[in-house]
Amino acid sequence: MKYDIRRYDRSEDRSLRAWSAADEYLLQKVSELEEKPKQLALYNDRFGFLACHLQSYNPTVVLTQKSQEKAIRKNLEVNDLSTVEFSNPLASLEGKKDVVLLKVPKSFALFRLFLDQIVQNSTDDVRVICAFMTRHFGSTMLDISSEYFEEVEQSKAQKKSRLLVLSKKKPLKDRELIGSLKYKEEEYRQYPGVFSGDHIDYATQYLLEHMQIKKEDGKILDLGSGNGVLAKEIQKENPEAEIHLLDDSFLAIESAKLNIEGDKIHHHYDSDLASFEYDFFDSIVSNPPFHFEYEVNIQIPLMLFRSCHRCLKRGGNFQLVANQHLNYRVHLEKIFSAVEVLSENDKFIVYRCSKR
Repeated sequence: MKYDIRRYDRSEDRSLRAWSAADEYLLQKVSELEEKPKQLALYNDRFGFLACHLQSYNPTVVLTQKSQEKAIRKNLEVNDLSTVEFSNPLASLEGKKDVVLLKVPKSFALFRLFLDQIVQNSTDDVRVICAFMTRHFGSTMLDISSEYFEEVEQSKAQKKSRLLVLSKKKPLKDRELIGSLKYKEEEYRQYPGVFSGDHIDYATQYLLEHMQIKKEDGKILDLGSGNGVLAKEIQKENPEAEIHLLDDSFLAIESAKLNIEGDKIHHHYDSDLASFEYDFFDSIVSNPPFHFEYEVNIQIPLMLFRSCHRCLKRGGNFQLVANQHLNYRVHLEKIFSAVEVLSENDKFIVYRCSKR
């Protein structure tokens, strides 16, 4: 049966689908299994193509993003399907999984985290079927798979997609999941799969060097907070401020909780600002996302910019860093009453947008 699966990410590019040939290959593989799944888990199912088509198996869907959860729930709803069980990559899964379908993520660190969780929460004879578009293949996929499974079989290409079938899991080795990186002698801890895993992102560093936070700013939002480095530096400069951190990534928010805490610190795992009232913040800072796996989508940051205007108090400001080629200024000037450049170099530009 075919379902109406939509993207729900505000993309205006009609050529982009809510699934790929890799998703279709996974679905075909399940239909060919002689022994059907009793305990099925789905990883990296971005919009719910797999969750909807395999809903009858009552799958556990392992989420990494709040936007992913919202899209899956919406697609289940519009197709009159029951909800599924949701989990996250740090949790113990309900029941030992005997079949796992996994879209290989762009982040190999996240791929390793997925396999780590699967080995801990599966039967001895689990079959893990990983799918990817052929153009994204790298030998590192095989190396990581071989760390966790004795047998790693590659399929033939189909519609420019391929499968890896993993079986005979190996004993799990003890390893430290949480990594660390430094900024100005401060150590920041974070889970695998969080943006810029081996150093503080250069655009974020540029924003840290040039953002201007006032002592009288009582409520501040770090939008797309990552591991919390922006909020941490703001807290040092303005310890009396009420600081909110928001990120679409579950692993980013959990990382930020390791790095910044206090009575005036609030963490929000969400994909938008809908939970905040009008005129709520004195200042918002952001290194807004525009890469989503292998796609570039500026519609999402533009939606966030409009929400920032709604949530700012009059007299408040929104400071963001952007890559020069994105040309955000033309969009920002349609939303904010004043847009100025605080600093720029050949790669990055820091804007301050005011609400009057």
